[in-house]
Amino acid sequence: MGEAVIDTVTVMGLGKVGELVARLLSTSGFEVCGLDAADRSALSLPFATAVVDVRDGDAVAHAMRRADAVVSCLPFHLNTRVAEAAHRAGVHYFDLTEDVATTTRVRELAAAGADTVLAPQCGLAPGLIGIIGASLTRQFADVRSIELKVGALPQNPVGLLGYAFNWSPEGVVNEYLNDCEVVRGGVRKLVPAMTELERVVIGGHVFEAALTSGGLGTMCETYEGVVQRLDYKTLRYPGHFKQMRFFFDELGMRDRRDLAGELLVAAKPPVDSDVVYLHAAVGGRLRDDAPDAPGQPFRKEYVRAYEPREIDGRTWRAISWTTAASAVAVLEMVNGGELPRSGFVAQEQIDFATFLTTRTGALFAGLQTP
Repeated sequence: MGEAVIDTVTVMGLGKVGELVARLLSTSGFEVCGLDAADRSALSLPFATAVVDVRDGDAVAHAMRRADAVVSCLPFHLNTRVAEAAHRAGVHYFDLTEDVATTTRVRELAAAGADTVLAPQCGLAPGLIGIIGASLTRQFADVRSIELKVGALPQNPVGLLGYAFNWSPEGVVNEYLNDCEVVRGGVRKLVPAMTELERVVIGGHVFEAALTSGGLGTMCETYEGVVQRLDYKTLRYPGHFKQMRFFFDELGMRDRRDLAGELLVAAKPPVDSDVVYLHAAVGGRLRDDAPDAPGQPFRKEYVRAYEPREIDGRTWRAISWTTAASAVAVLEMVNGGELPRSGFVAQEQIDFATFLTTRTGALFAGLQTP
């Protein structure tokens, strides 16, 4: 544990997740200012707010000039300019992106030299699922496979899609259409999204899972040559991916992403009663000091279902609180000295047991397998 290095935090974007990020940071004792394109001053929020056009690079740089850290909760295509402004200003940077190009640019900034942290991909996937998966690998002498799955779903699905867009429609469309990085035979490869469909059962509930892009962050690079198989799949109710392939391919929506997002949200708007399923599995040969089956082939699993919960006097959707809490816990680890305080931080560097000891990470502790 080292002396705290972060006192003031700027949160960019006060939407579904950003407001809760700011609330959690404020509860943890940080001085917080939330920036948004809309005026939030009438909401009586427990932190300061200001109106900023996040497309204006100079305005963004000016807004973060007094901050020690910035957490970007903006749409993925706006994160790059925030990261660049933070790097120039010497401000610690955190975001929730799953966009590969954004993370590539953040890594370039870190490689150019930084006295501060640049930590993208601090949400749910990439983010928490990678932290858990990587932590499971540390119980093994030899790791053969890492299989990670996440599903953010309505608790009471209706219709053939069995889905509700509680998350960014742009993000979901990109996950379904962009190629997916995986490790096969120890080598990194790109494969089409919505392929390698499999059946998954969690707590008696049947799901289907297929490859989607962006959920692994930098893990394929980290584990290339170390594991034979590594992939990330999205969990959905049975039949979902068949309908999505019809929508994108037979109806010609693959090349009309903006329209696809509009149509899908109109058809399947957000719901209050959501659930986030998380399934991480690692297989290989356990370490000789492992408490169960030492030195033997084994498969370790971590499976959870997260539902809406009350935080700061308000009930938050499962997707909102799991994403926000993951990002804030990572910032708390940097501030507490449990993570490096400069350079690029990959999610697989983060120890899950330590993550759970933070004030905000403790929200995930004690939740049982469904």
